[in-house]
Amino acid sequence: MQFFIEVLIAGLLSGVMYSLVALGYVLIYKASGVFNFAQGAMVFFAALTAVGLHDLGLSLWVAVPLTMVAMIVLGLVTEKFVLRPLVAQPEITLFMATIGLTFFVEGLAQAIWGASVRGLELGIADVPLEWLMEVSGMAISQFDLIAAGIAAALVAGLALFFSRTKVGRALRAVADDHQAALSVGIPLQHIWGVVWAVAGFVALVSGLLWGARNGVQFALTFVALKALPVLILGGFTSVPGAIVGGLIIGASEKLAEVFLPPLLQQLFDTQMNLGGIEGWFPYVLALLFLLVRPEGLFGEKIIRRI
Repeated sequence: MQFFIEVLIAGLLSGVMYSLVALGYVLIYKASGVFNFAQGAMVFFAALTAVGLHDLGLSLWVAVPLTMVAMIVLGLVTEKFVLRPLVAQPEITLFMATIGLTFFVEGLAQAIWGASVRGLELGIADVPLEWLMEVSGMAISQFDLIAAGIAAALVAGLALFFSRTKVGRALRAVADDHQAALSVGIPLQHIWGVVWAVAGFVALVSGLLWGARNGVQFALTFVALKALPVLILGGFTSVPGAIVGGLIIGASEKLAEVFLPPLLQQLFDTQMNLGGIEGWFPYVLALLFLLVRPEGLFGEKIIRRI
């Protein structure tokens, strides 16, 4: 039972970091109705830029703020030159534009900083907490705990910002009806600019945490895609849904990775290699969830009248 709880806690901590990545998708989708496929590329760009500046001799205390400025500029430029000219186009057109943006951002990052795998040291040791081992006997990584705490604080802060502030109320109005928001004087382009800038900031924090954990490499874009099952479970327009969906995906992924292979081997009486389950299990779970509740746990039901 102790081992089960240990695996579950490790999965929940990873789930909080998945929620952080998913939050970038939610913010842009809520504000503009655009599914930003390039969010994963932005995570990769942020991590690579931070470690690239650090390799040039700058300390992280300087490299990270400079990267934050670069991500905010990237978000604002994307809103102005990609989203704004296509604002009246069908959703599929906007989606295809973000796919093109994905390849552009990935190529730009590697053209500037190179494509080699790099390490990123944030000063947080990836070792079990000694006092927790002494008290409970469970080995919980210090890095996972601190990273999850940072991600949870950022998610909670952004949730409060967009639910309690004037900008947040304007965002909800824009999400409900663009034309109505314009009619009451809400600056639509200003709100979109703020949201894309915040999405760039979220990508930076996500890139730093995942880059320090797995290394700064192109595979970070696939980590960001793990947010898709999170969005399917939680709902594309819900910040609480991103949190709950991330916890479910993180916990189920880790439990499946540890307990499912021996169960399947025993069930089918085989010694076949069943590794890599954590890579596909979240997507299978999301597919099954789509059959039951397509709008997600916290998503709004779409009713179309014909």
